[in-house]
This record gives sequence, structure tokens and C-alpha cells, in this order.
Amino acid sequence: MTSEPRYAAAYNDSNVLFRVLRHVGWGDLVNVGYFTLPTLPIAVTGLGWFQRRLLRRSLSLLDVHQGQRVLDAGCGRGLGTAWLARRGCEVLGVDVEPDQVQQARHRFGDQLNARFAVADVTALPARVADVALADESFDRVHCLEAAFHFGPEGRRAFLTEAFRLLRPGGRLVLVDFTWPEPDPGTINGLDPHRLVRDTWRFEELEPLDRYLDNAVRTGFIVHAVHDWTRSVVRRPLQHATLVTHIVSTAVGRTMLRLRWPGLRELNRQDWRAVTDRIRAMRAVGAKCGYSALVLDKPACPEPA
Repeated sequence: MTSEPRYAAAYNDSNVLFRVLRHVGWGDLVNVGYFTLPTLPIAVTGLGWFQRRLLRRSLSLLDVHQGQRVLDAGCGRGLGTAWLARRGCEVLGVDVEPDQVQQARHRFGDQLNARFAVADVTALPARVADVALADESFDRVHCLEAAFHFGPEGRRAFLTEAFRLLRPGGRLVLVDFTWPEPDPGTINGLDPHRLVRDTWRFEELEPLDRYLDNAVRTGFIVHAVHDWTRSVVRRPLQHATLVTHIVSTAVGRTMLRLRWPGLRELNRQDWRAVTDRIRAMRAVGAKCGYSALVLDKPACPEPA
């Protein structure tokens, strides 16, 4: 386990893009969100509704039942952990970032059946928050939009840890950005100045085929693979493209400040940095995918 702040700068005000997102709805969650055409007008109220929608879709794939034990891996600020606890599950939310766990405890620490701990899900300790992380001790493992931070070795290690923790017949739901080509290094040509990778603190995205191969090698059965690229990557970036046009003019920036007064703290240099990062994300986003993997641990064979 490590408590070193690995990714904190991606999710605090040292990241100028995060500052903008915080003012337009990020807070409870830090995922991208799930967007469909009929719901796009809701964006004028902020991004939180879309983020909660993505979380609900991800959690629905777990197929949880009351009384089950769930590990929420990369729990962030704890909303998903709390939602599962309200469904009657016993939930442990873990995150490598102490600040995120502190916020989760502050917001949901009194939630019945929800516990939070600082832990590295790629190398879990034997026990955290008075919860033993023994073999076959959990019914479900959930990981939403966190594993892209782990690196290739970390993602393989996480699959191994999840498989170890799950009881026979258990399920891992792993939702993550994915790469469509066997060589993830081709991102270099799309992000030559590392604006995307340095902003969100990752090196490469996992090729989808390699994700699935590693899951099968670990012992999982691939129950389902859902392609959410259009709703999570493509549509938000189309919306972001409009934002770059708006902020390129003084009138546009004034309009945004009237709607979200907190944006007044950004100066012209900040807006230029935001625009540069959105353009870089558009280049990467035109290539990358977004996949929800539903992976089952085989049930024990029937006795002869």
C-alpha cells in the first residue's frame, strides 16, 4: 500500500482544466459523464447530472444483491460506495489518494455499511479499515474510470487482485478508457506535447484486446463488453469544441462567467491553456475508446 499522492494534481486546482470543470459541475464525481442527444440541453445546468448517470450505468452492471460484499476500487469521493451501501451491500471504498478518501469519509463516513480506506488496489494489504482482504471474501468488485492511471503492469496486477478477492461466481465491472490498436504508444503522435497525458496523469491507454486477453489469462469469463465511446468520449468532446469557440472571444468568456460566476478567477492565460488542452483531448478522443467490461469469476463446479 502507498499513500503517495500519485494523481492528486489531476483532480485539484493545480490543473486549470479541473478548475473549469469544478465550476461547471464536477465535485461529487470526477468521471467524464454519459451524454445522449436528448439529454444534451441539461448541460446548461452543469455536468453533475451526466456524471451521476455514468455512475448509475456502471453500478447497474454489477447486479448486486442485498447483503453482498463489494469493493469499490478507486472510489474517489465516495458517492458510488455510498450508493451501493444504500442498496444494502457491505461496501469498502478504497483509493490511493488520501485527499479523496478524506473527502469520502467526511461526506459519507456515517453511511451504514460503507467504509473507506487509503489503499493501492494493484497491491492490496491484508487488512484495511478493519476489513480483511482475504481470498474469496468479496462478491463484487467495481472500478469506474480509474484503471487508466495504473499503467499496463498495474492493470494486470489489479485484475489479479480482483480475481483473488472474488468468491466463485463473483463479478468485476471495470469501466475504462481503451485503445483501439495493439500498440498504445501510437498516442505519442496524437499528444506530442503530452498535454492530455500530463493533465490527467497517465502514460498510455490499455488496448481493448489486451485488456480482454489479460482478463481471460487471469481466469475471468468475459460476460459482456459494452462500448460507451460515443456517449462518454465523442459527444462530450463535440460539446467541448463549442466551448473552445466560445472562450476564444471576450463576449463568449463573459457569457460563461455570467452563467458560472466562479469562472471569473480564470485569466486570459488560463483560458488559453484550457483551449490548448481541449484541442489535444479532441485529437486523442477521436482515437480512444471507452469500454465497460463485465468479467465473471467462474463458479465452483458442481460436485460429481
